[in-house]
Amino acid sequence: MMEEYSADGVLQSYKESIGQFTEKLPEIGSGFHSFTESCFANGALDGKQKQLIALAVSVYANDKTCMTFHAKGCVDAGCTEQEVLEACSVAAALGSGAVMSQTVTCLSGMFQQFQK
Repeated sequence: MMEEYSADGVLQSYKESIGQFTEKLPEIGSGFHSFTESCFANGALDGKQKQLIALAVSVYANDKTCMTFHAKGCVDAGCTEQEVLEACSVAAALGSGAVMSQTVTCLSGMFQQFQK
């Protein structure tokens, strides 16, 4: 039986875990926090665009915690469902494109070399 997914549970678990990590390694934990805050600050890209990118990368990386965190970030930034779906579709295209590019370049050459 599959465990029921809880977005709030995922977010709470992450918050607790990152807090414990930061207690044990304060310089690294606070450094990571500062780094990510800087990355998500408005610049040439605004917060909404950055959340869409982060969500798409999270989907590509198959990271449920980050997907949850950035899905909430997208909602909080005012993203529409259409924007989220389009951003995640780009991740899907990248994923399938990466597989295809490796297939037609590296793997076919490796296979031919191993047949010798």
